[in-house]
Amino acid sequence: MPETAGAADSPTTNSVGTKPEKSSSGAEAAGVEAPTPPSTEAQPEGDVASDAQSVAALQQANPDLRVAYRIKYVAEGVAYLEGGRNDGLSEGMKLNVKAIDPSSKPTAAKGEDAQAVAELEVASVALSSAVGEIHNPTRPVAVGDWAYLTSDEIQAMIVQHSLSATRKYPVVVAFSEGDTLDDEARVDIPRPPLPEINRARGRIGFDYSGLANHDAGGGLSSNAGMMIRTDITRIGGTYWNLTGFWRGRLSNRSSSTQTTIQDLINRTYTIGLTYDNPNSNWVAGFGRLYLPWATSLDSIDGGYFGRKLKEGVTAGIFAGTSPDPTSWSYDPNRRLGGAFVNFEGGSFDNLRYTSTSGMGISMLKWNVDRPFVFFENGIFYKRYLSIYHSLQADSPSGNAAVAAPGAGISRSFLTVRVQPVPRVEFDLNHTYFRDIPTFDPQLIGTGLLDKYLFQGFSGGARVQVVGDVWTYVTLGRSSRSGDTQASWNQLYGVTVGRMPWIGLRTDAHYSKFNSSFGSGSYESISFSRNFHETLRWELLGGRQSFAAPTSSYASHFVTGNFEAALGPHYFMQTGYTWNRGGSQNYDQWLFTFGYRFDSRSNRK
Repeated sequence: MPETAGAADSPTTNSVGTKPEKSSSGAEAAGVEAPTPPSTEAQPEGDVASDAQSVAALQQANPDLRVAYRIKYVAEGVAYLEGGRNDGLSEGMKLNVKAIDPSSKPTAAKGEDAQAVAELEVASVALSSAVGEIHNPTRPVAVGDWAYLTSDEIQAMIVQHSLSATRKYPVVVAFSEGDTLDDEARVDIPRPPLPEINRARGRIGFDYSGLANHDAGGGLSSNAGMMIRTDITRIGGTYWNLTGFWRGRLSNRSSSTQTTIQDLINRTYTIGLTYDNPNSNWVAGFGRLYLPWATSLDSIDGGYFGRKLKEGVTAGIFAGTSPDPTSWSYDPNRRLGGAFVNFEGGSFDNLRYTSTSGMGISMLKWNVDRPFVFFENGIFYKRYLSIYHSLQADSPSGNAAVAAPGAGISRSFLTVRVQPVPRVEFDLNHTYFRDIPTFDPQLIGTGLLDKYLFQGFSGGARVQVVGDVWTYVTLGRSSRSGDTQASWNQLYGVTVGRMPWIGLRTDAHYSKFNSSFGSGSYESISFSRNFHETLRWELLGGRQSFAAPTSSYASHFVTGNFEAALGPHYFMQTGYTWNRGGSQNYDQWLFTFGYRFDSRSNRK
């Protein structure tokens, strides 16, 4: 890169109140022109005049200093300045925002224009741009306003310049393939923050619930609890995020130990603190969450920790419990841990792939239950095609009633989904399970266990009939050892996103299944509607029957929820569940009062 010193013997300075000389040297050669600071011929009255006189005196003694910066963009709580590190700005500097243009004639400037309308504190600096936080505004800061360094900041800048070992001299630099410094400056220009950065929103509430048990020996009981729903992204400007939902009990029931449908649904929550920095090789997550690279492990109450070994390769460890009653191997005393490695590549706009392999140990009350290995692979092409397969192989230990089956594949799930047009989607599936599941069958009628009800091959379609009306169907053929003939597994449903006139979202479906662990059927229908963000209600009702070697029952249930906002910061929620059938004969009610928050609306 050849370079030639221009005017090195007598450097050209950009004096305050004058325009730079028209030459091919210095800042003008690089395409940067410093705004002209305010003139000192006349001063506003009062304190403003005194401050302006101090600034003017410092400028006259140090004509190479720039003290005024035009505001080129205003976002929520921040302003962007036309000037950066090359112009003397640094993090933490204080400036006063005024409406007066430094190039205007002193006699033309109004007294109110010379008054400070806000204070700025520089938060981020690039080569030619900076971001300042707005404090104590007397009116909204606008594009075209000017930010002036305070006299204290100018004094500090003078001291820094006088102690500098070298001076800046303009030079002429010739580049054969573009100006690399200019390219670097363009890359580093601060941009408006994304909406999710530093946004904290959610709600915290306290519950009171009651239960009326209608079985023999039943009675009334009540308990208190708490719920948290949070969506806090980029906490404090970092890459930590806290998202999810939790509802738990602060006191135990006074009489009944019956577990209700609503209690089980409350246990299906996920909430976690995650770290994912695109500029760092480390990733982590803690809470009740899924391992992002292997969701087939179901949710774990614990955490993971990993490192990006190179582009597209991540390895790590995980450990936790199995708390979700919809998990295939659900047991509150189950603990598992292991290690994994993931390979991924491609683009969401084209073809992408992901492949995860790992091994671990599953324990019951700290006794080894089974070692296992798992594999999870996916290939995706835009929205048109997705192929996903997950597999686990293990060697479970035996007990007094059941001998150990030996090593083998415990479960496998394959699905191929094709979407030729946005309105039509087809899928082909194959499901295999060796072990009897331990999920809670009370949740079958809620639709949360549909992925486990079909065994063998199945296929289906989802079609947008018209507008917000969708229909879906899944059919499969199941054949078990000892069956005289194969049986059909069926699932039919219809979803209306918004019903005409009344605006309800409705979903109704029917399922009949016959698997190695049991058979049964269920029908359910749900209604819900949102009134902006201030009111919501939902209703779910259904019937389910389930027959297994160890249990058989049929029940009916209806559960509903109503939620309303009480002003900008408070909310209340009520719920009621009615259940009849088998040993589940109860009424349950819930009341929640809480506080909701949103940092963005607070800034507004």
